Formats: sequence, C-alpha cells, structure tokens
Amino acid sequence: MNILIVGLGYAGNRFLRAFLHLDEQGYLDEPLKLAYVNRTKRKHTLQYYSSLSEALGAFDPQIVVVSVNDENHADILLQLRGYSGHVVCEKPLVNANNDLEATFDALSSISGFSFDLIERYSLISTSLKNFIEEKGLKLLRGNFYWGKDRINDRRPTCGATSEIIHALDLMQWLCPNEGHFKLQDVSGVISDYSVSGNDVLDTVAISSRLGNAVVTGYSSFVNIVRQRTLDLVFASSSGELVYAHMIFDTPNWDEDNLRVWKRLAGGNEIELMTISTDENRFGTALHTIYKLVQLCSDVLDQVYRQYPPSISSADLTTAVSLQRQLNEIERRASLVGPVKYVQGSKRIFTQDESSLEGLG
Repeated sequence: MNILIVGLGYAGNRFLRAFLHLDEQGYLDEPLKLAYVNRTKRKHTLQYYSSLSEALGAFDPQIVVVSVNDENHADILLQLRGYSGHVVCEKPLVNANNDLEATFDALSSISGFSFDLIERYSLISTSLKNFIEEKGLKLLRGNFYWGKDRINDRRPTCGATSEIIHALDLMQWLCPNEGHFKLQDVSGVISDYSVSGNDVLDTVAISSRLGNAVVTGYSSFVNIVRQRTLDLVFASSSGELVYAHMIFDTPNWDEDNLRVWKRLAGGNEIELMTISTDENRFGTALHTIYKLVQLCSDVLDQVYRQYPPSISSADLTTAVSLQRQLNEIERRASLVGPVKYVQGSKRIFTQDESSLEGLG
C-alpha cells in the first residue's frame, strides 16, 4: 500500500506518525510504503519527491494526503486531475478566493475522499450522535465556542474559517435530519496575528439556523487559551428538554467529555449519559494523534478492504458544502480592526510547531 504525503510540515508529520503507528501494529496484511512531496528534502529515510507530478508517476500511490498550508490546497488539488486513488485532505478544502467548482471538477476521477475533521472520531461524538438518533431527539438550540491561540505562529493560514469549520461540521453531522444550514448574521475581527498578512480574519461570531433550530457560535485564532465546547438543547418525543454539553481536548489533547441530562420539576436532574476519554489510556505513542489514527484506519479500511465509509467519515460532498458555508461567512462578515499584535519593527515568533495551542 503506497501512501504519498504532500507537505511534510507539522500536519504532514502527524499523518506520518499515524500511518507508521498503524503499520507497526500490522493493521494491514501488507506493509505501508510512505513517500513525501515537499519544497525541501527533510531528514527522513522516506522516499522524497520534489514535485507532485513526479511522485504520482514514479511512486503510484493508492492514497494521497494533502497536508500543505491552507493557501496551497487548491493548487495541489488541481494537480490531482485524473488521479484515481483516495485523497485525504486537511481542512479547509480551499480558500475563499479559490475556484471551488474547478477544484471539485479536478477531483472527479478519485475513488474516495476523506476530510480531516477528526472530532467526528471522538468517542463522545459518535456516542452522542447515536443517542440522538436512538431517542429521536429534535434540536432546538445549539451554541459553540471554538478557539485557540495562534498569535505570532509561524504557519500561514486563511484565518478563522479554518477554525470554525470544526464546530460547523460537528453541529450538522450530529443532527443530519434537522435541515439545511442557513447563515443569518456574522461579525468578524481582522488583525496581523498571522504571517499571512496585516488584515487576516482572526475571529468570527455567527447566528444561524439549522432547519428550524437556532445555532450561534464564536470561533477565534486569537483565543488566549484553547476552548472547544458545544452546547445543545433538544426536545424529546414526549416534549421533555434534553441537554448536552461537549468539551474537546481539555485539559489535555484527546481528553474529551460529554454530559447528557434532563431536568425534572423542582430542579432535580437525571443523568442520561456521561463519557470521558482519558489521554493516558492511549499511551505516549498516540499522544495528540489518537483521533487522527482512527481517521487513518478508516481510510485504510476503505482503500484496502473496500469497506464503505464509516459513520465518522467526511466525504468530498461534505467538504464542498462546508467550504461554501465558510466562503459565505467570510464574504458577509461585518469587520472591525485591524488589531496590531506586532508591536515593534518585526514580528517576534512566540510559538513553534510543537505548540499544542496551535495544533489542529
């Protein structure tokens, strides 16, 4: 099984770790062969290619992982025109100024697509999704807070749309029967927090509807601390209110918590579900990549075993739909700023690629 990683930076190395772990565990009946495309050759024993076209011809990968910076996604995906294997892509799919339809058309020959939205692979996500379906719960209200600190981070970014995509996807994936997402209002803040420019969108706050449910949310790349929460209120078939609170990657990476409950007359509460994932049970080999390993194993199952996509898999149709939502958010945002985080003659980089605050 040949796997080509395009862009061996921070994200690409995380994919490398995940696939190497699965290979060491003997996940398939044959070994995984990995190669990479990068602007410069890294200190790796892996086969290196300086261009994607060369790698596609010489290495003949069954899986291509697109893990370059946001701003280069469209260029790489367009170069995959005619490729017939499985594509794994970091989020977001492209940037707002790219031709989304041309990108979609370029991928018309692929056999499969997996979008890197790893929160879907958390135990708390799959458990809540199953609970909602089994109990026939109807969403009334949703709210999310999704942010982290990437001030003076070295990596280029398209901005806060690359962060809000996680919460947007989770809300719609958890509640697929509610109806279409419709943006009603959005405000944003621009700043020079990123090396990508002096007026990059760093924060967005939205109000929207998911079918008849009202969904609000706040997402930011200049959050002082990492915070990833979803709050949902449902109506049961008998008219009772059911509450759900989700917390991701807190206090440590891959430590997620879910609480589902209802309130009785007089204020008493009944716990319906409580789930916590403890990072320590995964071991140091899976530090920060436990959910990513689940995604990668899902990809291998689809390609090698010809299994259908799992309940957690996000396909190309999902990626394009989410990109349209992100484009609308960016286009309609009422902006304030710019905020000046560079206070001096040059930027002082206060984060490196090992910073967990900038991860994801």
